[in-house]
This record gives sequence, structure tokens and C-alpha cells, in this order.
Amino acid sequence: MSDSTSSAPPAAGSAPGAPLTPASPDGAGADNRISRYGWHAIILMSSAQMMSLLDRQILSILANDIRTDLGIGDAEMGLLYGTVFALFYALFSLPLGRLVDGWVRTKLLAICLGAWSFFAGLAAFAQGFTLLAISRIGVGIGEGATQPAANSILFDSLPKSRRGIAMGGLGVGLALGLGLSMALGGIVAEWWDLRYADGGAPLGFSGWQFAFLVASLPGFPLAWLIYKLREPERGEMDGITSKKDPAPFKASAGVLGAVTPGSNWFFLWRRDAGSRQWTINLVGLALIVGFCAVMVQVTGTFSPRPPLDFGSFTLNPHVLQWAVVGFGAFVVLNLFQSFKLTDMPTFHVALNPSLILLMVVGGLQTAINYGIMGFTPSLLIRHFELSTAEAGVQFGLLSALLATIGAVVAGPLTDFLGKKLGGRGMIVLVLLSLGISPFFGIWTFSAETTTDFYLRYVIYSLILTLWLPPIYTLILGLVLPRMRGIIFSTYLIIMTLLGQGLGPYVVGIVSDRNGGDLASAIISINWVAPVIVLLLVIVLLRYRGDEDGVLGRARKGGEEV
Repeated sequence: MSDSTSSAPPAAGSAPGAPLTPASPDGAGADNRISRYGWHAIILMSSAQMMSLLDRQILSILANDIRTDLGIGDAEMGLLYGTVFALFYALFSLPLGRLVDGWVRTKLLAICLGAWSFFAGLAAFAQGFTLLAISRIGVGIGEGATQPAANSILFDSLPKSRRGIAMGGLGVGLALGLGLSMALGGIVAEWWDLRYADGGAPLGFSGWQFAFLVASLPGFPLAWLIYKLREPERGEMDGITSKKDPAPFKASAGVLGAVTPGSNWFFLWRRDAGSRQWTINLVGLALIVGFCAVMVQVTGTFSPRPPLDFGSFTLNPHVLQWAVVGFGAFVVLNLFQSFKLTDMPTFHVALNPSLILLMVVGGLQTAINYGIMGFTPSLLIRHFELSTAEAGVQFGLLSALLATIGAVVAGPLTDFLGKKLGGRGMIVLVLLSLGISPFFGIWTFSAETTTDFYLRYVIYSLILTLWLPPIYTLILGLVLPRMRGIIFSTYLIIMTLLGQGLGPYVVGIVSDRNGGDLASAIISINWVAPVIVLLLVIVLLRYRGDEDGVLGRARKGGEEV
């Protein structure tokens, strides 16, 4: 099947004014069944999500061994697990998301999967912070295409009424990747260390290094299978077809140039931006720099850390942390300005209040999730005195099982609530999940014994796993098909900066300040829960109107709908 995609200029976003025409009423969009191809797509996209979490999350179960072997602290592990990864994941998800909207999504995802698998394996050769950071950068860049491509492929492979199942399938992949990362990492690392306890390990590998190598290998055959998957017709399931993009790579490079600090000014100059746009950009940059400078002082006073050694120079880890956050915030500002100058329909759709609030909710909840998952294995090892393998198998497999159950329940439940109550039904599900889960989280991490911890964690995890399928469905339901890649990438950068960029870092510095008390540090990340609830209530009150106004927003920007 041909790759029918949207027309776009060589800059941010897709082509404004590209005509959208309804598909045939007898087409696939009218059929409520999931085809064999649809199930095939769900399996492969879920597998890609699984590999993404496996290669991203394995650092958490190996963190204690890495920390001991390389002599670095929890704050530095938080930087590796969250901040360093987050910077490049967020930045490159934008041009890759634009490429998702214009090129062959199956080939793009396959290439990126092979690339991040290579960089995941590179961590096996790390002898210090620098190569680990390079590995995380490569994984972050490669994984930037995963969710935009997977979501776009699935939305064009399944009927509208069955997309909750597709998002649930991705949730299963995430759960399996999470569980495998801990179980595989823990077992492989401990087996290797016991086998070569007396020395003589090949290449001088420690167990954690060998675990990175093993985790990277399945990505290569999976990349080949996805490369051979037929590309679905873009927009067919929505009754909307769009023109083929004549220059997707040029447009993708335009996005990268438009959002990257420094080159963004060349973009503004080339687009003849007026004085108002220049003022917004420079004043915004000044405010971001000022805020980050203040936060460097605040966090440095709260939890002083030794400088990071990068060979010929050293760097304060708090400076690195807030430089990354500031960089990402400036990228978001540049992105919205690029929409304004090159793609007014996308600009107006992206400013939908419900869409923005849902993105922030996802980011704040991800801060809780990554703060918990990044350090819970270390908590089990330090506080409950489990071995690396025991923590990996017990916590990893339990987390995978619970998250799988949650995703299997949440996917069909999302479709049911959407059919009966519309978007507001899905919002109520998210609100219930995220509104009560913090109380169970505090209860869970106050446990005094391993048995109590696991019993409480079962309840906590099942409640917490219900939010992801509905919120993804809600976000992607507020945009046109041709915008799904770039808008979801916008969500990813916001989610990554708030979630992965801050969650592990906050837990790490609180733990270092409290002498390694990870339980209280993990509990502390739940302070964002009241904000999440407030934002969801606002979305609940206005979602119906914002959903009905999507086409009007696109028309306001010049879209021919």
C-alpha cells in the first residue's frame, strides 16, 4: 500500500491548507473489526515498546552495581537515568515525529530501533560516567521515534472504536519491557559475577556490563520484522486522506533547525519573523535562564554534590541538570514559534487548552512513575537486603504482571467509556486512577517488611496502571491525522522534561540529602499529585467543547477541512 502522507514545507509541521477529503464510506474506517493486519501491527508495535522500556529501564536494576563499581552517587545515577536521556529523547523526538508524519513509518521505526539497540549495547564497554552518558544519549535519540511512530501506525490500522485496545497493547509492551529489564538485568548480572567471581571474565566485563550487552541483542531481529511490515494508509480509519509529503526529510531537518537553541535564530531570520516574535523568543530565553540559575543555587544548597569528571574538565551536576531543563524549555518555546510561522493549523490545534493540560498531566504523573521505578530496585537491595537477582526477578516480574493486567483492563475499559460517555468518561477513569493512587503510594513505601511492601505494591500498581491508555487516546483524539506525529512528539518533550528529566533527579537529591533514605525520597515525589487532580478537573469541565472545536481550530489556521 502506498505511503499516503501530508504535504509540508521544509520546516516545522505539515503543510498548512492541505485539502482533506473523506474516505469512501465503504472503506476500512466503517468496519468495526480488527483485521489480521491490525493484530499484527499491535504485536509488533507493542514489541517495539517492550524493547524501548527494556533498554531504557535496565539501568535502574543495575544502578547499585554501577554506583559501587564507578563510585558515583544517587544524584549522578538520576542524571544518567533521567536527565541525560531526557535531553536528547525530547529534542530528537520532534524532528523524528515530523518524519513520522511525512515518511514511511515502519522503516523509520525499524532504523531507529536498530540504532538505539547498538547504543544500549555500547554501555557494556563503559569504564566511567562519560561512555555511559554517550550510551544514554544514543538510546534517547533512537527511542524518540518509538511512540509517535507506533501510535500513528496503530491509529491508521484499527477502527476508531477499537483504539483503546491498541493503546492497551502498547501498555502491555511497556509492562513487559519494564519487567524484563529488571528480571533479565538482575539475573544476567548476578550470574556473570558469580561465574567469574575469581576473575578472568571475557573483556574484563562486570555483570552489569554483560547485562547491557544481552539486553541490546533482541532489538536487531525485531527491527527487521518491523522494516518488512506493510505501511498503513494514513488517515483511512478516520475517513480523511491527505496528500503525499514531497520532502519529509527536508521538513524534519527544518523542525530540528527551528527548535535547536542557536539555529532557531537563523530560522526566525529566514522566516522574516517580526519584532514581536523576536521579543517573545529573547524574553522567554532570559526568563528560562534566570529560573534555571535560581534552581541551581537552590538544589545545590539543598543537596551539595561533587563535580562530575568528564576527562579534561569537571561539571557541577546541578548545573548539568538545570541546563538540560532550560534547554528543553527553550526548545518547546521555539517549537510553538515554528508552528506559528510555518503551520498555522497545527499552531491553533496545539493551543487547544485540553490538549495542553493533558500533556502537563502526563508529564507530572511520569515524574512520579520514573521517580518510583528508577529507585525502587535500589530500595529493595539496600533496605530489604535483596540480591540484585532477587530484586530484579521479584519486583520486575511482579511489575510486568500487574502492568499487563492493568493495560488489558484499561484498554477495553477506555473503549467502553468512550462509547458510553465520550471523552469525559475516559477523563473520569484517569482522574480516579491518579487521584487515589498517591495515597496507596505513600502507604506502599512506608512498609517495614518485604512481604508488606509487595502486598501493598500490588494494589498500588493496579490502580496506577489504568491511566495511560485513556490519556493517550484523549490526546490523539484532539488532533488531525496529519498532525499526530509532531503533536505526540510535543507531548513527549513535555512529558520527558517534567517526568524523566525531573522525577529521578528529585528522588536522587532527596535521597543524597537524607543519607540514602530512598523510601522517604520516593514518597516525596508525590507532592505533584494535587496539581494533577486540579488539572484533570479543569479538563473534565471543558473537554467536550475543546474536542468539538478541533476542526474549527484547524480551519482558523487555514486548513481546508
